[in-house]
Amino acid sequence: MHILTDAGRSGDWSVLAAVGELDVVGAPELRQAVLRMLHAGERRVALDLSGVDFIDSFGLGVLIGALKRARLADAEICLVITQRRVMRVIEICDLDRVFTIYSDLNAVGATS
Repeated sequence: MHILTDAGRSGDWSVLAAVGELDVVGAPELRQAVLRMLHAGERRVALDLSGVDFIDSFGLGVLIGALKRARLADAEICLVITQRRVMRVIEICDLDRVFTIYSDLNAVGATS
């Protein structure tokens, strides 16, 4: 997994992009990147998972943990998911009910 911590902005959202597999190996890297952004004072973080082609229970745990930490910090987290197989896992776990999910990064900035 490769995390682009300075992936840029979309409107008033800071973008954190992940590429590769969000699994037992890659998930801790994403967790640390999210924590760094929240500790730096970012209040709107978009997790761009467009480059993620696989997600397992560890990855799901990191996403849920990120959401909880964001809420505790009075921040927001949204997901950008373009891969159907990743979206399917999110839907099966009913996480599409708790996350705001976009199919395009441009849509994130448009809702600012």
